[in-house]
Amino acid sequence: MNGFEVAALVLLAVGGWYWMDSLAALEAARRAAREACDRDGVQLLDDTVVIERTRPGRDDNGRASLARDCRFEFSVDGTDRQIGRLRLVGRELVWLEMARRPVFQVISGGG
Repeated sequence: MNGFEVAALVLLAVGGWYWMDSLAALEAARRAAREACDRDGVQLLDDTVVIERTRPGRDDNGRASLARDCRFEFSVDGTDRQIGRLRLVGRELVWLEMARRPVFQVISGGG
């Protein structure tokens, strides 16, 4: 095996690890968002959480890990969309914020 093949295999392995780790982190974020919405009596819209940013970080034990900032949308009454954000370090929830301001609201009027 030459140097190019070794480098390609290493890149493939790192890419595979990152992909699998991101899927596990996304599921942890989805679970945290769902639990927060259930606790607050609001609806998690689309059952979707989006990873907006990934960067190096450290967990509570000081070990190097990936920190991921995520966004999700929820609704208080089914006619509005509001934004929630959370941060995971590894698969651990560090903070979660659910802003109570509408992103947009469906207005139905007579006319």
